[in-house]
Amino acid sequence: MQRLTIDVDGVATSYLSAGNPADPVVLMIHGTFWSRVWQPVLDDVAAAGLYCVAVDLPGLGHSEGELTVETASVPALAAWVERFARARGLSGPVGVAAHDIGGGIAQHMVVQGNLGVSRLALLNAVMYDSWPVPAVARYRDPAVAAATTHEELVAARRTAITRCLDRAATPERVEEYLAPWLQARVARNWIALAAAADNRHTQALVPALRESPIPKLLVWGEDDPFQQIGHAERFAREMPHAQLVRIPHACHFPAENDPDAVAKALREFFQP
Repeated sequence: MQRLTIDVDGVATSYLSAGNPADPVVLMIHGTFWSRVWQPVLDDVAAAGLYCVAVDLPGLGHSEGELTVETASVPALAAWVERFARARGLSGPVGVAAHDIGGGIAQHMVVQGNLGVSRLALLNAVMYDSWPVPAVARYRDPAVAAATTHEELVAARRTAITRCLDRAATPERVEEYLAPWLQARVARNWIALAAAADNRHTQALVPALRESPIPKLLVWGEDDPFQQIGHAERFAREMPHAQLVRIPHACHFPAENDPDAVAKALREFFQP
């Protein structure tokens, strides 16, 4: 696994990669966190003969750039991910794995994108009207967003990361996840992402997803209080070619709580 940088829209964009670039591609998309969520499983998934690419969305993680409410919407970010793929030389169709709000981006790519998605895996991802959760939705109020200090946002993200990591929340790991938000620019961009969170962007995709023929996998930490497993159960019932893999005793970051089980599910789903 290595971290690399590429230019997208004139902006330095960071991504993790593992495997042989000549192998089938799995594009991994984060949500309200950053590419660090994929790190525990990247090498193990690539070992199945896959080329795994986990990108930091613009202005988040280690990527440069600025987000606005308009450019941080699910449709805008889905279009950006496709531009990243083109810049990286990734031609579709590709496998896509997505976590959290990244799931909304991935569903948009399936239904309305141009890259082509061959298989879709969702890990504790947003769908239907499951989002935004209250801790994110509060920033849709411009007065709240404007009044939030950098220090307050860092404290809120530390709390959220600790809850999401659950039993994997060592002090060192929490600080590693938190590190990007120590930059005021990243904190500001995250508020734009939160302010743009709108479940109409996933609800509008439901009719087309019900007609989608591509294989779909849901890998879900059963103990997630944010994206609860009932949403995954509904998706698995209603969507064709969908299967649900439950990860017991795992929270919102299932790859941290049980990396072996998550990697196995992804390998078996995406392997050529």
